[in-house]
Amino acid sequence: MPVDSPHVTIVIPARHASSRFPGKPLALLAGKPLIQHVYEQAVRVPKVAAVLVATDDARIHKSVERFGGRSAMVTAPCRTGTDRVAEAVKELPGEIVVNLQADEILLSPDLLLDLIDPFLAGDAEMGTLCRPFNYREEFMQSSVVKVVKDRQGKALYFSRAPIPHERDHVHEASPFASLHLGVYIFRRHTLNRFASLPSGELEEAEKLEQLRALEHGIPIHVWETTHASLRIDTEEDLERANASWDEIMAG
Repeated sequence: MPVDSPHVTIVIPARHASSRFPGKPLALLAGKPLIQHVYEQAVRVPKVAAVLVATDDARIHKSVERFGGRSAMVTAPCRTGTDRVAEAVKELPGEIVVNLQADEILLSPDLLLDLIDPFLAGDAEMGTLCRPFNYREEFMQSSVVKVVKDRQGKALYFSRAPIPHERDHVHEASPFASLHLGVYIFRRHTLNRFASLPSGELEEAEKLEQLRALEHGIPIHVWETTHASLRIDTEEDLERANASWDEIMAG
């Protein structure tokens, strides 16, 4: 990374407790813990000075240390992954912080460059990524988050619902919404502000932490990527990924 480049830190928040998939970061994918796959891909991203796992669980902390990764225990109560990221970076240097989900495996490091490059080139305070839907079923699934942007590329709304509702059903699949990837980039002061805010009503209703930012007037710039990632949301997702791992890695 050039000397004059901003210090970019990737933090991967990882917790053991999960209502849908307890212990997910330690679940084995192709013989490795899921958190190891996420970490090893993150360290391949250019322009990143440091990668850190932030966890509240000693089992995850020890697992990361065993494979040679960097981990920090965050024992303070945290409402969301982003709040855990904010807590973890309090003692770290750097102005730019990326929150990468512990179940989102980058299949190309260029995916995060599609977030980092435009963020560093502009004046956005917070940003995230989207990509087009691959098939209509994704648009209808509540586990898949959708985002609708304004003409300047800023998020209007995120939802688990298929938004916007097309009253007259003109299109086979919505041309207005995109699939949202749960990765965020912040300037440090914006991350700190986010973590200091009370949880929003929309955030609680949809269980989407990014809605806290919109409810409190923090704009979120949304850039598009065409690069693939592998999201492991459920045990069924993990079973499918293990069954097709060679195919996934072959691209």
